[in-house]
Amino acid sequence: MDFILEPLNLVTFFPLVGVLLLLLLKNEQKKIARWVALVTALVTFGISLWVLSMFDASNPGLQFMIEEDWIQVAGWKIKYALGMDGISILLVLLTTFLTPIAILSTWKAIDEKVRDFQLFFLLLEMGMLGVFLAQDLFLFYVFWEFTLVPMYFLIGIWGGEKRMYAAIKFFLYTMAGSILMLLAILWLGIRQGTFFLPELIAKGGIPADVQFWLFLAFAAAFAIKVPMWPLHSWLPDAHVQAPTAGSVILAGVLLKMGTYGFVRFNLPLFPEAAVQLAPTMALLAVIGILYGAAVSYSQTDVKKLVAYSSVSHLGFVILGIFALNEQGIAGGILQMVNHGISTGALFLLIGFIYERRHTRDFDQFGGLWKVVPVYAVITLIVSLSSMGLPGLNGFVGEFAILLGAWGAGTAGGPLGTPLFAAFAAAGVILAAVYILFMFQKMFLGPITVEENKNIKDLNWRELLVIVPLLVFIFWIGLYPKPFFDLIGPSVSHLVEMLPTAVSTVLH
Repeated sequence: MDFILEPLNLVTFFPLVGVLLLLLLKNEQKKIARWVALVTALVTFGISLWVLSMFDASNPGLQFMIEEDWIQVAGWKIKYALGMDGISILLVLLTTFLTPIAILSTWKAIDEKVRDFQLFFLLLEMGMLGVFLAQDLFLFYVFWEFTLVPMYFLIGIWGGEKRMYAAIKFFLYTMAGSILMLLAILWLGIRQGTFFLPELIAKGGIPADVQFWLFLAFAAAFAIKVPMWPLHSWLPDAHVQAPTAGSVILAGVLLKMGTYGFVRFNLPLFPEAAVQLAPTMALLAVIGILYGAAVSYSQTDVKKLVAYSSVSHLGFVILGIFALNEQGIAGGILQMVNHGISTGALFLLIGFIYERRHTRDFDQFGGLWKVVPVYAVITLIVSLSSMGLPGLNGFVGEFAILLGAWGAGTAGGPLGTPLFAAFAAAGVILAAVYILFMFQKMFLGPITVEENKNIKDLNWRELLVIVPLLVFIFWIGLYPKPFFDLIGPSVSHLVEMLPTAVSTVLH
């Protein structure tokens, strides 16, 4: 019983309680299914806050560790190991925070096979939490692959007209990269005699040329999940075809599994390769920033615009990570959270208007400011946060990333030139272009489509869904110190493990 009640076991597997209860229901019991899923997700969020209350922000190491022998075969030991530090805690909180919001957003939007939908959603939450907490490579891989299954069904059953195409594409892309990571995991486990991450990091001793290939094998899985240019083509289809709640979780949490993987595995396990490949990763990140922004501007479907914007925004995260200094990595981790909040909110807002008009085409809107003023004001705030306006959450993360990238381009840093930061800064301007273009097309000007005159403004349930996100948009933007305090010690510890060549003068 004590093992079951371990804090990290509770937060990871409590969604299974809701799954078991849902299995006892019939598909006709839609209202009960919704409440079971919502209450389960809210309790899971409460457990994560309880864990936060016990978390020692000054401790850079793993906390609440669970380490038990799990699988023993032919002399090999695989551990069931969970642990949390400053790198993972915000992502765990983001997962448990967004899940009940996404479930509440489905109250009216999902009306077929409601029980099954909520069941898959809770299973997805469990898998994502496991990814952020697993400290054994084998266990991590199990959780990583597990998340594919519920997301595949969420898109394939409750998605749009081309849902099966999008679901299969998402599944195959992710699995293809994961196979390479699996081979690297097997090599590491056999070569080092353990799959336990802290032991692997402590042992080290992997030759630089071998690190190069292992880094690429892990990076293949993580880059597809992010998604980095040019491995991004599955993302727009998945976002456009996914139901609103699926898009929120896909953008808000699932994509962060890739960026988290780079920080958790690639940097500490393969430090020499990370330094060697940092300029290449930064170049791909900057291309993604500019490409994603340019393609977003050319879209006529507002959901596809936001989907492509993720390629651009997450390019900033990759740039910060491979600055390989405290400013860049801490900014990248915070920006993972910021992107989850802002882009998740945008997908919710798109879902609200789609439920009313059943279209996402820019040409079918215009003048909405006069008809739905509350919806328009909230969309403006979220849009400004997404484009990085000072005072809102997006600015803080992007500023720290650019600071880190600039510092890494000076004084012998790994990027070698501040030009990466300069070109990335141009992406901030381009973000303003496509986001303001979207807002102008939808909300300003005259009402040209008759159906728009009778659109109803947000109701109490929709406000309940979106207001918590607004709170964090302003909180992080105006007072980010508590968030950086959680991240800081673990990031400092990580940077200390990297070669001294990546040290920066910005301390």
